[in-house]
Amino acid sequence: MTRKRTALVTGASAGLGAEFARQLAADGYNLVLVARRRDKLDALAADLRQQYGCDVQIETADLADPAAPRTLFDALAAREITVDFLVNNAGVAGSDLLTDRDWGEHQAFFQLMMLAVAELCHLFIPPMRERGFGRVINVASVAGRIPRSGGCNYGPSKAYLIALSEDLAVTLHGSGVKVCALCPGYTHTDFHSTAGLQDMKDAMPGFLWYDADVVVREGLRGVEKGKPVYLSGRLYRWVDPLFQSLLTRRLFRVASRH
Repeated sequence: MTRKRTALVTGASAGLGAEFARQLAADGYNLVLVARRRDKLDALAADLRQQYGCDVQIETADLADPAAPRTLFDALAAREITVDFLVNNAGVAGSDLLTDRDWGEHQAFFQLMMLAVAELCHLFIPPMRERGFGRVINVASVAGRIPRSGGCNYGPSKAYLIALSEDLAVTLHGSGVKVCALCPGYTHTDFHSTAGLQDMKDAMPGFLWYDADVVVREGLRGVEKGKPVYLSGRLYRWVDPLFQSLLTRRLFRVASRH
């Protein structure tokens, strides 16, 4: 019998991660859900098992812990769980590089946002290449596409994921493994309320915002099409070429000095 494929989703307890889990289950995948909050994962897993009849495994892990990626990989290997689709979604808004003086907090942020993603790719992609099939979505952001004044952590971390995904996509071309950096703009999830940014969200015009199901659906479509970088939302796909122009980037730099 043909083995049913398995998708691993990090940051699966809410938001885009939970929506990735739902849509991948609907596409016929078994699931490994990874997050810190066990109660949230249990509730989501029960719903997915009932609705889609899929197998759902739960792994509680804090990917800000440098030991977590290898521990996760070894735990799945011990249970002979093969990962065919990796969604690196776990993330936080982050602290301000210049004003927040606890360097340990920054290190934990870098570990979660960049190093854990790189290590999970390092661990899970080579077996995918050996089998001749794999899908990887690294959830980046429009914020990684343009330099801007601010905390100097979140945007640069997402820019790394974009660059990493592009290099992986080129390296793996023709292997059966496809890698995509999904770049959402403003998305309706609990991210902003959790990060203390709800007032900012409430003050912004509605046309800038997209629903999580749209972002995930477009991300799944983008990786299947072999797109190394995919901007989610028609508005953001229209304005991204403007963001990438040298003139626009100069204007952003000038504006940040005032």
